[in-house]
Amino acid sequence: MRVFVAGATGAIGQQLVPRLVAAGHEVHGMTRSEAKQGMLHELGAVPVVADALDRDQVAEAVGRARPEVIVHQLTALGEIDMRHFDRAFALTNRLRTEGTDHLLSAGRAVGVRRFVAQSNCALPYARTGGPVKTEDDPLDLSPVREMRQSMAAIRHLEEAVLGADWTEGIVLRYGGFYGPGTSMAPGELMPELIRKRKFPVVGSGRGVWSFIHVTDAAEATVAAIERGRRGVYNVVDDDPAPVAEWLPTLAQALGAKRPMHVPRLIGRLFAGDAGVMMMTELRGASNAKAKRELEWRPAHPSWRQGLLA
Repeated sequence: MRVFVAGATGAIGQQLVPRLVAAGHEVHGMTRSEAKQGMLHELGAVPVVADALDRDQVAEAVGRARPEVIVHQLTALGEIDMRHFDRAFALTNRLRTEGTDHLLSAGRAVGVRRFVAQSNCALPYARTGGPVKTEDDPLDLSPVREMRQSMAAIRHLEEAVLGADWTEGIVLRYGGFYGPGTSMAPGELMPELIRKRKFPVVGSGRGVWSFIHVTDAAEATVAAIERGRRGVYNVVDDDPAPVAEWLPTLAQALGAKRPMHVPRLIGRLFAGDAGVMMMTELRGASNAKAKRELEWRPAHPSWRQGLLA
């Protein structure tokens, strides 16, 4: 198949493109940076330079490639400021709203038969009921104030993709990425914060996180491209875990002191309501549907081995 990957030079894009090429697909990789064309050549893709927020540029790029499948992996994540969550995600939110609309419009014009888009399982699920959610569980309709714009952007992306009746829309709710090119890679932001005891357990620490190695996320994406069906898939490992469990375990593996434990009130001062929610109320996600329907299994079934390695 001819596959158009928007966001082809990101952490997951760099893992996805060579896997698609190895599977025999013709890949057109979009980046807004002329300097990254060489990287795309090395990955095996046909480089495409376009600004995802420019409707005309996206239409021209997709029109030239005439793909059968579009894969939307556009994000712009930098250092995350939990106290100003929406401000930190402002550009990513535009890519999830305007960027999604531009790609869908361009895809409709050339008749793509499948549209696969990146979403996130770390925010959407309602903070009620059990600790682990499936794709059928309700979303959070009352997000904390600092996350309202980001949740609205996620809902926009998912509703637009799933509501496109002219193509087969597939939404992949990825867990927290770790591995090459992510903020959880050795020497990157998260491990260093943990080493310096600047990432404490807040309150109960009962917020449940679901992780996924970036290479496993790429493998699941290939499976969705080749045999997915319209709908949502949680792409996570087999082992959702509360912060109070995974954070001390990771600190020990890094040779760091045990993370500090601070009450919710103190946590709110440095991490805002968003950080406190993620530490105490977040829900994890089940990968049963992805394993069943995509015939996919994570090579790193638990963060206990994959993340610690």
